[in-house]
Amino acid sequence: MDSQKSQLSQCNNALENSEELLEFATRSLDLKEPEEFSKAARQIKDRVTMASAFRLSLKPKVSDNMTHLMVDFSQERQMLQTLKFLPVPKAPEIDPVECLVADNSVTVAWRMPEEDNKIDHFILEYRKTNFDGLPRVKDERCWEIIDNIKGTEYTLSGLKFDSKYMNFRVRACNKAVAGEYSDPVTLETKALNFNLDSSSSHLNLRVEDTCVEWDPTGGKGQESKMKGKENKGSVHVTSLKKHTRSGTPSPKRTSIGSRPPAGRGSRDRFTGESYTVLGDTAIESGQHYWEVKAQKDCKSYSVGVAYKTLGKFDQLGKTNTSWCIHVNNWLQNTFAAKHNNKVKALDVTVPERIGVFCDFDGGQLSFYDASSKQLLYSFKTKFTQPVLPGFMVWCGGLSLNTGMQVPSAVRTLQKSENGMTGSASSLNNITQ
Repeated sequence: MDSQKSQLSQCNNALENSEELLEFATRSLDLKEPEEFSKAARQIKDRVTMASAFRLSLKPKVSDNMTHLMVDFSQERQMLQTLKFLPVPKAPEIDPVECLVADNSVTVAWRMPEEDNKIDHFILEYRKTNFDGLPRVKDERCWEIIDNIKGTEYTLSGLKFDSKYMNFRVRACNKAVAGEYSDPVTLETKALNFNLDSSSSHLNLRVEDTCVEWDPTGGKGQESKMKGKENKGSVHVTSLKKHTRSGTPSPKRTSIGSRPPAGRGSRDRFTGESYTVLGDTAIESGQHYWEVKAQKDCKSYSVGVAYKTLGKFDQLGKTNTSWCIHVNNWLQNTFAAKHNNKVKALDVTVPERIGVFCDFDGGQLSFYDASSKQLLYSFKTKFTQPVLPGFMVWCGGLSLNTGMQVPSAVRTLQKSENGMTGSASSLNNITQ
């Protein structure tokens, strides 16, 4: 490298000398006297002969180890040696004993196999599944990700438990890299999931999964199919009117004769003034909970359970096969519990959302304010058949919230409940 620098310096000097000689030669061309011109020409010749550029000799130089061509990285090497690289974090360990599933929330807890003060945060991943074996690498649902968790536990709240299980896994991260996943764990998240059975609801109800709304024009779409069958239809109406029960007052009673006797599938499950729809899932054992919210302008509705044998003209609470609480906001405001056509007035405010607790094996059906968990009413009975969630609505609508666990507050209240007292027992003692 030093030799190259020396040669470069020599070349720079030779170029500078050559520039001076060229300037002298240029000025000589302007000389008028022959003697002065001849003298200048002899000077130019001598200077060219002695110019350093003609005496400059550039020859390559080499050495055995080529050290003169090596780049000095000593400073960079020293900097790299001072760097401290972070190790890849080890996989955390989820502790199933410390995990908690309650109130539609899941708390997942984990720990590191050894202390690592370089951990910056954790990443938790979860997915729902109905597979009851060991967690599979691939499943029908994708992993959901929660990033930047600073602690060693995390709570997922407000979940809808629409699958039997949930898989969880976690990984640790430092400032540089994410570590390996923990071994996945599976937690049970079983709850009652059901939709409204639209195929068997009253024709004047518009049903969509977890919503039902009263529709006074529901049966009119069939009227055009009755042309040509008026005489037969009128006879049919006359025979049915003799057996029609009185029920929820209605400004315009739905006529059976306005619907064709055939071609309507199973939508004649409930008729007359039994504006009823049942859930599509029967309860045969265990404890279950769901919530119901009515539209603000709903005139009348009932919430409860019923046997599958509930008659097509029967209204909830008016037979020994159904239990409910009924809200009436038409003409006069009433809030009551009903069973076997017996009524118990409830001296409490109608809540915005009603929670329904059904303990099939314990023979208990309880209703709560879903927000405060205040007990509204409880039926004590012995269910002799599977029951279905039941709903009646007139001039308004209802929406359901299913896939819910029995709230902890309700479980606590159930333990302290020793049945109903006073006039409430008059409903409970009328059996099924």
